[in-house]
Amino acid sequence: MAKKMFFLFVLLLSLTGMLKAQVTTAGMSGKVMADEESVIGATVVAVHEPSGTSYGTVTNVDGRFSLQGMRSGGPYKVTVSYIGYQTAIYTGIQLQLGETYSLNVTLHEASELLGEITITASKSKFSAEKTGATTNISSEQLTTLPSINRSISDFTRISPYASGNSFGGRDGRSNTFTVDGANLNNNFGLSSGLPGGGNPISLDAIDEVQVVIAPYDVRQANFIGAGINAITKSGTNAYRGSAYMYFNNEVMRGNKIGDTDFGVRAEESKTVYGATFGGPIIKDKLFFFANVEYEKSPQQVITWRAAKEGETPNNSTISRTTEADLAEFSQILKDKYGYNTGSFTDFPADVTNLKLLGRIDWNINQGNKLSVRYNFTNNKTWEAPNGSSGNTGYRLAYNRVSAYSMSYANSCYSLQNIVNSATAELNSRFSSNVSNQLLFTYSDMKDERGTNSSPFPFIDIMAGYYENGNQILEPYMTAGYELFTYNNLVKNTVMTIVDNFTYYLGAHKLTAGISYERQKAGNSYMRNGTGYYRYSSFEDFKNGAAPESFALAYGYNGNTKPSADVKFGQLGVYLQDEWNIRDNFKLTAGIRMDNLSFLNDIMRNQAIYDLDFNGMHIDTGAWPDSKLQFSPRVGFTWDVFNDKTLKVRGGSGFFTGRIPLVFFTNMPTNSGMIQNLVSITTRYKDGVVTSRDPRLELLKGNMITDVNQMISTLGLPTSISPEEGVLPSSVVGIDPDFKMPQVWKTSLALDYQLPVSFPLTVTLEGMFSKDINAVRQYNYNVQVPDKDTWSRFNGPDDRYIYPENFLQHTNISNANVLTNTSKGWGWTGNITVMAEPAKNVNIMAAYTHTESKEISGMPGSDANSAWTNVPSINGPNSSGLMRSQYVTPNRVIASINWRVHLNKKTSSNFSLFYSGYSSSGYSFMYSNDMNGDGVTNDLIYIPKTKDEIKFTSAEDADAFWKFVNQDPYLKKHKGEYAEAYSARAPWVHRFDFRWSRDFFVKIGKTKNTLQLSLDILNIGNLLNSKWGVTKNMSGANGGRILTYKGKDESNTPIFSMYKDSDGNYPTGSFTRNLNYSECWKLQIGLRYVFN
Repeated sequence: MAKKMFFLFVLLLSLTGMLKAQVTTAGMSGKVMADEESVIGATVVAVHEPSGTSYGTVTNVDGRFSLQGMRSGGPYKVTVSYIGYQTAIYTGIQLQLGETYSLNVTLHEASELLGEITITASKSKFSAEKTGATTNISSEQLTTLPSINRSISDFTRISPYASGNSFGGRDGRSNTFTVDGANLNNNFGLSSGLPGGGNPISLDAIDEVQVVIAPYDVRQANFIGAGINAITKSGTNAYRGSAYMYFNNEVMRGNKIGDTDFGVRAEESKTVYGATFGGPIIKDKLFFFANVEYEKSPQQVITWRAAKEGETPNNSTISRTTEADLAEFSQILKDKYGYNTGSFTDFPADVTNLKLLGRIDWNINQGNKLSVRYNFTNNKTWEAPNGSSGNTGYRLAYNRVSAYSMSYANSCYSLQNIVNSATAELNSRFSSNVSNQLLFTYSDMKDERGTNSSPFPFIDIMAGYYENGNQILEPYMTAGYELFTYNNLVKNTVMTIVDNFTYYLGAHKLTAGISYERQKAGNSYMRNGTGYYRYSSFEDFKNGAAPESFALAYGYNGNTKPSADVKFGQLGVYLQDEWNIRDNFKLTAGIRMDNLSFLNDIMRNQAIYDLDFNGMHIDTGAWPDSKLQFSPRVGFTWDVFNDKTLKVRGGSGFFTGRIPLVFFTNMPTNSGMIQNLVSITTRYKDGVVTSRDPRLELLKGNMITDVNQMISTLGLPTSISPEEGVLPSSVVGIDPDFKMPQVWKTSLALDYQLPVSFPLTVTLEGMFSKDINAVRQYNYNVQVPDKDTWSRFNGPDDRYIYPENFLQHTNISNANVLTNTSKGWGWTGNITVMAEPAKNVNIMAAYTHTESKEISGMPGSDANSAWTNVPSINGPNSSGLMRSQYVTPNRVIASINWRVHLNKKTSSNFSLFYSGYSSSGYSFMYSNDMNGDGVTNDLIYIPKTKDEIKFTSAEDADAFWKFVNQDPYLKKHKGEYAEAYSARAPWVHRFDFRWSRDFFVKIGKTKNTLQLSLDILNIGNLLNSKWGVTKNMSGANGGRILTYKGKDESNTPIFSMYKDSDGNYPTGSFTRNLNYSECWKLQIGLRYVFN
């Protein structure tokens, strides 16, 4: 005991700061000993008791055995026999997905009195031979953890590295999600959510989920964030089925935060119906499982409303846009153009989701097991109009539906997600030394937008003019066919074939594998496909004034539905050795080689190629060259005392991931060869008009609503050829040397089982990552700041002042090129405690600290958005390392689950999950463009003293300095530039609760269970309406507290302090997020189960 504690103490002082493959099965390995010698030829048979599926082998010359391709779960009964020795039988063994269970056996000489010995498996968490950070979520946890959305993210949150869909401070789009090995990622990457509305498969069809962060098994590939692997349920020798329903509505949630009551509740509800059924077709041989689930949720897609006469707007539900203006605007569009805007008071939006799944498992013979699975999902949701994006050279300061602006029902749009997926897997064992896994998967995913609007231009009405005549660059009203919806369709097809060959050679397990993945993505995307008008004011619109900006996208040669496609194939080859150097030390080493090649041709736009960017050219007719990327990895696990009470594990290796495919299709979409995107705009500097396209005058008077007439009026080209080309307003390219993102991860962990009377384990884990090939956008059209010729501001904030001619070519606005950078790093430290202090009581608690620095988080899904939305000092091209926008620096989670067996006929289960964290990070930026680069995401300089920077008034200076001193981040970083995403919101503490009550009735041999359940999310908010509510910077203008007002004759910048619409200065950084989605919410459930 003293020896163990001393070793633990030393190792803890030195620990300063992995996971099995993306596979669909589990495994078992070990060594058989007798009389302190290895037993050669002992028979090992493992039987999955629910299905009778049997796996068998014999030990090799070193007494070792290995079983692969096994069903996860259990319980398993393992029988080990050898002539002349007692047969050893192990029961109650549970296998985890993707892990190899370690079972070392000691046989004893046979006795006439005892021919066999039965041993019940222990509950040690360290029986599995893992090397890196992993979290396995069992079927029991899937049914007991609190959840209302019934989404995978409700359960992956028990991984200490999780923060929503982000893991380890990485973009959620850098994860990979597989079901039975099939790719069900959001590969296109318009958001980090999964396809099928975020739930491509029903929870009731999932048997187990595994979250891996840094696996050192080279079979794992295509992610740099996390690999999330799920496997579906299988049939067994018993017929089992269930029928279930879940329900909640608008009265089953809170409607108040502090003193703010949200008033009359809009009608909304959610009802889920589902059923499962599985069993034997042929006992011990052939099994089936099926699931069907349907969800319907009548909702209101917009919860803001217009201000009634005499009503005061607020920051939660009432917009400044008046009902009178909305009614007048709608009537004008109806009378003049025959267009129906839809309601501005009612925004109904039914969310529907249908899921189907079927699975067949066939034990062909002792050595071959075949599984086939198919699932289908059809999800439809509704969304409010796009927030503030456009092709007008200036992004609106606020969202089109917000405290500042309102829209109509027919400007909302639907999103329909359809998923079809199938897998076929054959696991074969040819001898005790040779096994093989062959896996084929196919996934087809389609996302299509729809609308209730008839074809009509999208119209933005801005808020008018200031008293000095300058434009107020804020939205006020919006109507028409949503500007990103026309011909908006994404199709993604993925096919993979994988073969893993395993050979056992003494103490070595050798794996050789080959994988091939073929993907095709088609993107039909026409922003402004019906035309876009932006007017300076409502009066301008009514008076027939020329619009302030105009935009249009249309296909060449009469093609009304152009599409940009990308096709690629990725071949992966890998080799790995798992070497049991000693009985208690295993070393895993391998190398993986991946080669990605683009398979479709695209057209060069010669007009773009002819542009010279300091000797560089952009070829929109060529994909990046094929690249071979190497991923060497090594991992180890050391059972220090050879009794599974103390394990040290870790490893180091390269991981190659993917980027959202949208960043590839951006190039052909914007190449000017598929469609023409036209922007006719007014440009500003410091709120003052600097230029106005004279073609806007052609659009005076009544709006042109026919696209063909727009084209002819403006004299736009209708055909194109590669030789001539036409310059689009914005160019997108890809560096010919571009490589897929690659990260080097290294981890070290310690698992310790404390010597107490109940299971109590502690895990300490540290992980460091270094970017090898990170991804960013670089704008070729922006000149590199020249220290000899460019001016700088005077004073401590001496950033560059961009000259009027900072663009390389003035006939295009941007030339964004997708490229790589090696800058970026991150580290994570975690401590996790797990305990079972009493029977059926399970406790978990974990603390994780994460830091991650990057050049760009690639925000958005458009090349220009991914460039302009990077906060910087001297422009996005010159941005340095900054905190990742996906980081949650500190996070605490805990859970307790207690199952109470009241009697033979009823039992109850109580589950509580806690999470504590800072909900978001903010960037203190100027509200406008300070350095003149046309981008309004300039980070502020935080002065050392109140007088270090110049203000328009003493009142503004006093208000700003008072604000600085009350804000923890600003106060701590005086005399520095603000760092992006580093002003953290206050911590929020949330508790989610689930209760269920089971009633058992046995009829014949069938056990019938009726379950009632209650899920309450954010239960603390039910007790106090202020608890569990996140805070944001809405009261401090999102952190944009300073406005650049110009510079004096010495180039000293002058600023003003932000005031709200009532003319008040902000006095605090954070205010509660006044939205009823922050309130408590409950759901009731009813389930019937027979087995």
